[in-house]
Amino acid sequence: MPERVSDSLYRVQLRIFTEPQQGASYNTLLAVAKATEEHGFDAFFRSDHYQKMGDASGLPGPTHAWVTLAGLARETSRIRLGTLVSPISFHQPGPLAIAVAQVDAMSGGRVEFGIGAGWYESEHLAYGLEFHSLNERMSRLEEAVEQIVGLWTTPEGEAFNSDGSFAKFVDSPALPKPIQEPHPPIIIGGAGKKRTPALVARFAAEFNLPFVPPEKAPKLIATVHSACERIGRDPATLVTSAALVLCAGANEAEVAARAAAIGREPDELRQSGLAGTPGEILERIEAYQAMGVTRIYLQVLDLSDLDHIGFVGQEVLPQVRET
Repeated sequence: MPERVSDSLYRVQLRIFTEPQQGASYNTLLAVAKATEEHGFDAFFRSDHYQKMGDASGLPGPTHAWVTLAGLARETSRIRLGTLVSPISFHQPGPLAIAVAQVDAMSGGRVEFGIGAGWYESEHLAYGLEFHSLNERMSRLEEAVEQIVGLWTTPEGEAFNSDGSFAKFVDSPALPKPIQEPHPPIIIGGAGKKRTPALVARFAAEFNLPFVPPEKAPKLIATVHSACERIGRDPATLVTSAALVLCAGANEAEVAARAAAIGREPDELRQSGLAGTPGEILERIEAYQAMGVTRIYLQVLDLSDLDHIGFVGQEVLPQVRET
């Protein structure tokens, strides 16, 4: 489990988070990742989806999350890389453990592993994937996380065995191993009341609040902390993060233009995301920070607007680091 973070090092990390299923090629994602690194952000993350949502064109079509991250691992040098989140409904745990470990090695140990149960039925139907009941998806997630961690942490030269309900491992060599020890940080998020907090407490380095307004965050955080305490884990070893839509500008005209480019209204984004001038955005970040959030994923929806990333990197990021 992660070590306790010293209060003297307390600050908010800002990460860039993309939704390429809405319409982005690998080259587009590479440009965003390079801008992320150039402008000082901590990490580049992407969703793991196979089909667009809403009115977006989705062209040129979906990109595979871990194929993308493998490419970016070789074309970036500093930023951390990961998914929010990979649905276990897309993957078998054994091949997924191999893929993530390989990308971790390709990046020199910069991978973070976001994993979830899957929720978007349409993309499963569109690409020939089974979509099970929520109860079964959660059961598959719980088993898979335990098995993936088991594969990564089995000592070299020993075999991993698991008589799971959904996947069975017989004398697996449990290779390759990730670069990071004992394994890449695991990110689990959501608003589940029982099973999600228990899974976070057992395995996660980070609990993510996806698009949760400040007034709803404390109860969710408290539930996860209680789950940690029940198994004897110090909640201070758990990073708490939030994912929020970004829409920043130097003035109201710029904010409105960026909101229009993604089909949203500035006032709505001020309520549900991080929107407005740098001062407004810093106030919103401080509200999350006061609840214990130390990492925020900035969901950038217009991936052609690299100036947006540069603006926030220049006007917001330095001040957040100073806090």
